[in-house]
Amino acid sequence: MSAIAYLNFDGTAEQVIEFYSEALNAIEVKKVKFGDIPQDPNYPMPENELNMIMESSIEFTGGKIMMSDILPSMKAVTGELVKGNNILISLVIDDKKKLKEYFSHLSLGGHVIMPLSNTPWSSCFGMLVDKFGINWKFNSDADQFLDNVISNKQ
Repeated sequence: MSAIAYLNFDGTAEQVIEFYSEALNAIEVKKVKFGDIPQDPNYPMPENELNMIMESSIEFTGGKIMMSDILPSMKAVTGELVKGNNILISLVIDDKKKLKEYFSHLSLGGHVIMPLSNTPWSSCFGMLVDKFGINWKFNSDADQFLDNVISNKQ
């Protein structure tokens, strides 16, 4: 079993999928639009929503991200989309070259909070907010840090 970051967007999921697929050198990209599934003739979807992303996934070295658009017609049920810093995607990858590549690609058009650097908790750590407002954390050896601190406490 694995935990997967799932991101919702306000009609921009298609752009995000393209950007993340390229930035992360996606191994596999899957996406389904609302118009790709059979529609209920009694409750037709507005034309502008048929082209929105219903479900998608991007697989890349080290992980998977899923995302979709929130339909304008469903906002009475789901509520408005609110961008915030309470959700982030953490990439923990031993391969520092790959980590630096992802960091470089995802920072395009975004804002670097902390450049990749050697820290007391990681030999390669950094943080950024991408151009879609998603927070990312990069860490080459989070597991070793956690294990070391826990074993030293015992």
